[in-house]
Amino acid sequence: MLVRLWLALAGSLMLPAVSRVPVGVPRFEIEVTEETVREIAALGLEVPIVGRAFVIATRDTVREPRSQVRVTGAPFWGVNVRNVRAGDTIIVQAGDENVYGYPLENLADLPAGDYRVQAFLSVYTTFRRADGHTVELHLNSGAGQNLWRAPGNAYSHPLTIRWNPGSETAVRLSLTEVIPPIEPLEEGEVLQQGNPRDTDWVKFVKIKSELLSAFWGRDMYIGANVLLPRDFDNEPDRHYPVLYLQGHFPGRRAPLGFTEGAEESRRGADVYKYWTSDGAPKVIAVTFRDANPFYDTSYEINSANMGPSGDATVRELIPYLEEEFRGIGQPWARVLAGGSTGGWEALALQVFYPDDFVGTWAWCPDPVNFDYYQIVNVYENDNAYFSDAGWVRVERPNQRRPDGNIVSTVRQENLFELAAGPNSRGGGQWDVWEALFGPVGEDGYPQPIWDRKTGAIDHAVAEYWREYYDLTDYLSRNWSAVGPKLQGKIHVAVGDMDSFYLNEGVYLLQEFLDAAANPAANATFDYGWRKPHCWIGESPTRPGESLSYVEWVEIAAEYLWNSMPASADREWWKR
Repeated sequence: MLVRLWLALAGSLMLPAVSRVPVGVPRFEIEVTEETVREIAALGLEVPIVGRAFVIATRDTVREPRSQVRVTGAPFWGVNVRNVRAGDTIIVQAGDENVYGYPLENLADLPAGDYRVQAFLSVYTTFRRADGHTVELHLNSGAGQNLWRAPGNAYSHPLTIRWNPGSETAVRLSLTEVIPPIEPLEEGEVLQQGNPRDTDWVKFVKIKSELLSAFWGRDMYIGANVLLPRDFDNEPDRHYPVLYLQGHFPGRRAPLGFTEGAEESRRGADVYKYWTSDGAPKVIAVTFRDANPFYDTSYEINSANMGPSGDATVRELIPYLEEEFRGIGQPWARVLAGGSTGGWEALALQVFYPDDFVGTWAWCPDPVNFDYYQIVNVYENDNAYFSDAGWVRVERPNQRRPDGNIVSTVRQENLFELAAGPNSRGGGQWDVWEALFGPVGEDGYPQPIWDRKTGAIDHAVAEYWREYYDLTDYLSRNWSAVGPKLQGKIHVAVGDMDSFYLNEGVYLLQEFLDAAANPAANATFDYGWRKPHCWIGESPTRPGESLSYVEWVEIAAEYLWNSMPASADREWWKR
């Protein structure tokens, strides 16, 4: 009997700690420790704290709950908080109209059972903008705009509990951990855009943008990752063309997947071997670090909610880079390219700044018109989430696999972002599109294109989108003025089974450009059969296979060679 008792006690000691809660109203009490507030302030973020607090629940015992938050991931609930000080307690409670969750809207809907739970706090910053509005948003802190891993945000250690939806005794969690900067801050450094350290081949730049600082009402920074050509240091008088590559926040990653040491990936190894060889053209490759309070990239155009991001890139950052790293500094020596978000950016920069770049490769671009905003027609549909067939409403898909299976729906991803942060503050794709394309609402936040809970479309907002940011419509209305500046400059590639239905909008763009006259567009389009997001084109030397970065650099270099004036220095092409 004693042996059995000892074994039972020993076995219980090996189990995770379990909080048992009686029947009542379920809630979590989140303690904010003094040390947490001190660490947040030390990183240059505002205290008392304004932000959004979360509780995440999961049955997965291997990974932290915060690492499982995604559209098809663990349930979580959020509540906005303000003036939070050390020693305060944040309540996340079932039935509170201010608490909103996904995929379970109400905390009381979490079924009874054993869970690992974790508290999380996303810290906001106050912006007193030049347009007269004051807004509270998450200032990018060097990890793009992923709130679940952003430096300066805080979290608790996971706790295993036995959950009863009728509990009245609170589950207590304590915010004791603050996510540190990816690189420790040195004197004078700030979190924005991160602080990657230079290597032999890649230089990391960060400058204060006067334009964006004036708009946001506080110091704002933009940056770039610059991949230098071979012999850069040995040829101090040489100037180079530049390949400007757009996309999501690159962090410490080099352009084109270039990897020093060349062992981390096959693509990185191929690019490294090529870029450092005598056979590669001597050009500079650049990716932008331009995360902003809404998303991990600014989309590099001017907008009412996000400020003069296009002018900051074209008029501040690019001239700085070309001066610092001996770019040629002429439009003929600037090529654009990018995929997905970067594909839209590469196309939009060429369209809205037609005199500043010589050509663009837009791969699998975000919606190039809003007749197909992914799969929603914001001009003609009344509801974004459902198509109404009378007796039946069919939910619209958001993401598919090449075989047609649906990963998630438009409604699901929008509700996920709403739970992560109302007022377009969830850091998600639909959030940034709303901020990028839309007018400013009366409260200073983006005017929604549709009701996030119901999907009902606001057609007045849709018309604003059409006027300013529908690229196909813009080209159609302005072709006589911009067409002569874009002739032969536009090159688009997309898979015909793009995961987010982005090929549908591209078809309409091609339909217009193919018919354009005075002048003819001479644009090229490449479609990949059964290819998903993000396909960038077919290899010119390996039929049926995808274009590689090495092959694209060769194509871009030849395009530059054919575009440059006769008086230009041609030594950058030297093999």
